[in-house]
Amino acid sequence: MAEIKDPENTILIELKGGTVTIELLPDVAPKHAERMKELARAGEYDNVCFHRVIDGFMAQTGDVEHGDMEDGFNLRRAGTGGSQLPDLPAEFSRLPHDRGTLGAARSMNPNSANSQFFINFKDNHFLNGQYTVYGRVIEGMEHVDAITRGEPPAEPDRMISVKVAADA
Repeated sequence: MAEIKDPENTILIELKGGTVTIELLPDVAPKHAERMKELARAGEYDNVCFHRVIDGFMAQTGDVEHGDMEDGFNLRRAGTGGSQLPDLPAEFSRLPHDRGTLGAARSMNPNSANSQFFINFKDNHFLNGQYTVYGRVIEGMEHVDAITRGEPPAEPDRMISVKVAADA
């Protein structure tokens, strides 16, 4: 089990294969880290599908509006929504998009991140300075690697539950 240094800034994502432990980076991207905790605590990420999973690139999820596989789910709309909260301003840093880092998904507008995020399968340095990095997987990357591929996957995987470690 990973050593959790800061339970208030650690996210536990339960996938079909096991738990993915993510260390948030509030010193680097405070608004993004706070948003993830707020949505996790509200249960908004529970049962949300991975709607865009590209082999050798990344796994994207977090559409709390259209991606909840237990609540009026429509796979064609998954990935087009966000939360009821306002969009976030970009919090770009010098942190690279390395394997296991968490990036904020957004539209062409750099200040349009909301609830969606992606986990990098490999170092994707071409994303550096263009997408906010606000966390990193510290344990369970093998479960991320096992997520079903597709854009969208025919039978997508989901985040069974997402919790802040301080609350678990």
